[in-house]
Amino acid sequence: MEQDQVKQFQAGAISVHVIPSTTFKTNTIVIQMNGALEKDTVTKRALLPNILENGTKEYPSRQHIRSALEELYGASLVADVAKKGERQVLSFRMDIANEKFLKDKNPLLEKGLKLLSSVLLDPKIENDQFDAKIIEEQKRTHHQKIASLFDDKMRFANKRLTEEMCQKEPFGLHVLGYEKDLDAIDGTNLYDYYKQSLNNDQIDLYVMGDVDVEEIKGLIGRYFSIDQPNDSENNTPAKETVPYSEKKANEVVDEQSVQQGKLHIGYRTNVTYGDEDYFALQLFNGVFGGFSHSKLFVNVREKASLAYYAASRVESHKGLLIVMSGIESNKYDEATEIIFKQMEDMKQGNFTEEDIEQTKAVYKNQVLETMDVPRGRIELEYHNQITSKPTPVNEWLQRIDNVTYDDILNVAKKIQLDTIYFLKGKGADTNE
Repeated sequence: MEQDQVKQFQAGAISVHVIPSTTFKTNTIVIQMNGALEKDTVTKRALLPNILENGTKEYPSRQHIRSALEELYGASLVADVAKKGERQVLSFRMDIANEKFLKDKNPLLEKGLKLLSSVLLDPKIENDQFDAKIIEEQKRTHHQKIASLFDDKMRFANKRLTEEMCQKEPFGLHVLGYEKDLDAIDGTNLYDYYKQSLNNDQIDLYVMGDVDVEEIKGLIGRYFSIDQPNDSENNTPAKETVPYSEKKANEVVDEQSVQQGKLHIGYRTNVTYGDEDYFALQLFNGVFGGFSHSKLFVNVREKASLAYYAASRVESHKGLLIVMSGIESNKYDEATEIIFKQMEDMKQGNFTEEDIEQTKAVYKNQVLETMDVPRGRIELEYHNQITSKPTPVNEWLQRIDNVTYDDILNVAKKIQLDTIYFLKGKGADTNE
């Protein structure tokens, strides 16, 4: 597989990754800040990107930042937060036109990096605290964002399943944090946490586009100066998961006024990204529930008509496999029985070489489609920055091809049922 080669260098505390590519007429810049997922800071950390993207010293409001982006030929800036294993990752992504393809030779890349630097490193501060108006506005917005989880029953069920599965593990914390913690956040303590994050986080900066590496070195050196204490552990890859001791499967039932019940089931895979059998796990998931030809889709949804949807996904940096299905509340017993039957069939090797080849083709196509989009390629590359066992992206397709029937069977035998979570309708009987 031909891939644009990643050029890497260190700029103070920032690990810079440049992916020169002549495929696109835009440049994509992504900053990832990787820090611990902790109960005391999860809400502050989730709120922080919204604060930073809404005002800087040079651009004191979101309107000023939008105007600056418009002047850069309609560049876009998106800030977000994600959970990867036991880590909470803040991301800032800018997509900006490449001046090489414009008549106006305005130095857009330099101006874009300067604006992004302003957002990350030069926030709007007064008396050693974030702007009070921005703090209050964004706390209200974040409160609504957390509250909206209750209305999205699929996301709500995933949240509850994760909480139950990982009660004593950081992964059990919700990535957005908690409404009850918002009141205690103010401009002073959030600014203190922001400074701690710059000192302690593992920070990676990606640039992908038709760019010159030496020019990028100069621009990063000019606009992104972050020095961290010598005892900072920012460059140590995060541990992907915590030790797990086998336990009896837990069953949790919640009741709400819902028309469609949500049956979500969590398994421990005992495999994380970078492990030798990681790609075997991905192919296991593809045969089991990851794609439209999988056992869950065909047997639970299509043949038995027991679910409005039935699928599974892998949490790569935590070692979990999550089954998600929407069912009528009185079909609980039937649905769980047939889902468990699909898992047992996988453990018994009741799948074919044809199943594997079809899954390999779909999975490889999915990987290639992801690589064809700059933010997708950067996301794949970032997997290797948050693990102690990197797998170069240009080896992925070959690693997929090398997976055998026995590899998938061996992975299947490692998978352990952990928690069954069911959100049922009020007053509904789970038995038919």
